[in-house]
Amino acid sequence: MTLQLGEIAPDFEANTTQGRIHFHEWLGNSWAVLFSHPKDFTPVCTTELGYMAKIKPEFDKRGVKIIGLSVDPVDRHAKWAEDIKETQGFAPNFPMIGDPDLKISKLYGMLPASASGSSEGRTPADNQTVRNVFVIGPDKKIKLILIYPMTTGRNFDEVLRVIDSMQLTAKHRVATPANWKEGDEVIIAGSVSDEEAKKIYPDGWKSPRPYIRIVPQPRG
Repeated sequence: MTLQLGEIAPDFEANTTQGRIHFHEWLGNSWAVLFSHPKDFTPVCTTELGYMAKIKPEFDKRGVKIIGLSVDPVDRHAKWAEDIKETQGFAPNFPMIGDPDLKISKLYGMLPASASGSSEGRTPADNQTVRNVFVIGPDKKIKLILIYPMTTGRNFDEVLRVIDSMQLTAKHRVATPANWKEGDEVIIAGSVSDEEAKKIYPDGWKSPRPYIRIVPQPRG
């Protein structure tokens, strides 16, 4: 199973470091980031979990919930959290899903459906494809999928940047250009006719080509 953008994020029940959850109920009407890890006590993931804990207030400001997943039981997550706190300065301050039966990893297409057994005895290399970032919208639909190799730490500042863009473009009929960040100019969406655009942007727009219409970032 390969998930596509715009599909409903698969629902599941699971044990986490903050108790058992029903995923869709936990999501509620919030945006969320689900990011996965191939194994506990792995070095790159240790840095990632510590950094996400550090910048969690930035996600909170945007109304975005964070949840992690690792292909190991929850009791190992708790022990790993101690290492993360000691080495990174921050312990995970969000729930971490235990996936020892590989059910969720397979449900989200991170491991093949044919994968058998449990997390016991599996190495990080066996689970190397469990390195995804899913951003899920309030409508429970998948808005972004990023997949990283084990040797490359994830850029969670980029995830925040993309969330800023997606939240803006969900509210206003605009798109964001390459390397856009909060406060930069945006592009009027192609679905907006020039007649409509004149009503929305009475001061006009910059147009280096007829199909490129640049305006200040909308507010509110």
